Amino acid sequence: MEQLLQVGVISSTHGVRGEVKVFPTTDDPQRFKSLKNVILDTGKEQIPLEIQGVKFFKQFVILKFKGIDNINDIERYKRKSLFVTRKDAVELEEDEYYIADLIGMDVITDEGEEGKLVDVIETGANEVYVVEFDKYGEVLIPAIHDCILDVDIEAMSMKVHLLEGLV
Repeated sequence: MEQLLQVGVISSTHGVRGEVKVFPTTDDPQRFKSLKNVILDTGKEQIPLEIQGVKFFKQFVILKFKGIDNINDIERYKRKSLFVTRKDAVELEEDEYYIADLIGMDVITDEGEEGKLVDVIETGANEVYVVEFDKYGEVLIPAIHDCILDVDIEAMSMKVHLLEGLV
């Protein structure tokens, strides 16, 4: 399982005092209000940052980090991802999973066909799992109880039922 979960991507700077515009990659951008720490992944290193201020602007979250008070200190981190540790992640409800834990999962149909979950599409109603099967190719499976029979995060496996018309 992934130990770091992405919560956003720095899209640009905001003003000259070191604030950044962050595109949230979490279901609930309001969670940034209660978030104290994030990890900035530069590609070469992971830098722990303490959040000092949070504002909202359109679809973005404006963050101010402690100790970063100048646009020049933060500008080089545009397009870099922000992560939280699993312990700082939002608590999940029953039958909810982190997308990072689902990608790469082995999928088997109730008829024995095997595949691999390669992507998750977030729609308004429910997620849709993109599964690559040897026999059927790419299949889009809605994440509903009629289709998803069992998910075992520890074993990285999922059992599904393919409704008529999906293949």
